[in-house]
Parts: sequence; C-alpha cells; structure tokens
Amino acid sequence: MRVTVLGTGTMGAGIARSLLREGHQVTVWNRSADKARPLADDGATVATDAAAAVADAEVVLLTLFDTDAVVDVLEAAAGEAPTDAVWVQSSTVGVAGTETVVQLAAKYGITLVEAMMLGTKAPAEQGKLTMLAAGPPDELDRIDPVLDAIGEKTVRAGERVGDGTALKLAANAWIASITAATAQSLAVARALGLDPSLFLDAIDGTASDSPYAHTKGQAMLAGEFAPQFALDGLRKDIGLIGEAARSAGVSVVLLDALDRVYAQASAEGHGGDDIAAVTTAF
Repeated sequence: MRVTVLGTGTMGAGIARSLLREGHQVTVWNRSADKARPLADDGATVATDAAAAVADAEVVLLTLFDTDAVVDVLEAAAGEAPTDAVWVQSSTVGVAGTETVVQLAAKYGITLVEAMMLGTKAPAEQGKLTMLAAGPPDELDRIDPVLDAIGEKTVRAGERVGDGTALKLAANAWIASITAATAQSLAVARALGLDPSLFLDAIDGTASDSPYAHTKGQAMLAGEFAPQFALDGLRKDIGLIGEAARSAGVSVVLLDALDRVYAQASAEGHGGDDIAAVTTAF
C-alpha cells in the first residue's frame, strides 16, 4: 500500500522502517527535516511538505507529539490527499484533543480512524507494537495490512474514534505506575542495605512478576537511560490521563503522585531520557 507517515520522531521513524520492510511504499515528512531525511536510505520518499507527502496516499498515519501538531498538519494537508484515503490518528492527544481531530476530519470530509501505538522505540522498529484501533469496521479492515506491518497484535477498542485513545490512556497509566513502582522498590531495597537486584530476583517467575519491571529495572540498575519512551513524553500523557480521569469522576490521587515523581526526574535534567530515569527521583 501507499502509506504516508507524518511525523518521524522516535515512533514514526520506527514504524516507517517496519512498513518498508514489509514492502509498503512509504512517504515520510517531518517538521524538522533532519529527522526524516535518514529514512531515504531505507527506501522511503522524503517529502518537502505535508501537503506533498499525502498527495498519492492510500493511508496517512499521524504520528505527532500533541494536539497542536496534529491540528497544524491536518490544516495544511487534509485537502491535498485523495478523497478515498484513510487517515489514521496514532498520536496520543487525549480525550479533548481527539474530539478536536474528529471535528477537523468532519470539516474536511476525510475518513478518520484510530490506531494508537502501545510500545516503545524497539517494538516500533521491529514491527512488534500492540495497536489499539477504533473506527468503522470496514475502514479498519482496509488498513489491516498497515497495522499488521507495524504491530504483532491489534486490539479493536470500538467503532468510535476516541475508544482507542481511551484504551491508550488506561494502558499508559499502567506503564507510568509500574515503572515508578519498580524504581521505588529498587530504592527501598538499596536503602535497607540490600543489593537492589535481589528485588528483581524475588519477583522473577512469581504471580507478581512483570517483564516490563525487569526491562526498566535493569536499565535503572545500570544507569542507562537511552530513550525508548522519553520521560517528558510520558509526563505529557500523565497530564492527559489526569484530565480524562477528572472529567469522568475518577480519583487522581495516584496520578497526581506519578506526576510529581516524573516531574522531579525531569527537573533534574532527565526529561529527554528514557522513562527508566524516574529512578533518579528516588
């Protein structure tokens, strides 16, 4: 399929390479051109602007940072794509942001679905993301080859654009919680005079075990924070989760605590590092 990826940051670049590996014709664009240019070596066509990028697309993937970025790109490019193109909203923009995007899609008469990405840099590059899809079933069927190229599993959250976002917010609340909890347990073990790696040994293979705790825990123990999921990106998501929870009448006691601990790590200079750097706040 002819697929355009608008936004080639950590996730966008990875999924572009996964699409190319599976034989799709891929066009890419990024507001900072230097982030898109290297994909030419992998076989992608690098467009000079968003409008040109979508001119021949069957599927357009929006992999941008926030609502403002998605709105800017839609305003610039929506009228330039083929009328039968499917636009796939894959940016984590929260409940209110998604409503804004849905309204813009209606304004421009474009077909919009969701395919939120659950995973980080390595799964994006390996085509092993979990895709959280939502939208009319027939339109999701059309983009199955794209979702299969970038994910190893697709969960259909519902037929309404917004259901995928809701599931992504719930999932990222879990990611934020388990990462911070791992950091806390390692810090407690160390403070009480133990080798903190014993915590990971203790939970290994038990009912309370989690592969993610081991992945992030090992990074914490090694002090290696090369970004797979940038800490400030998760801070943005925690804010979106909090907004959604408050509006739905859900307690945000834990979310507020998470917001504080990730903010502390960011203030200490780790905003661009991997979320494992939350350990520095402990």
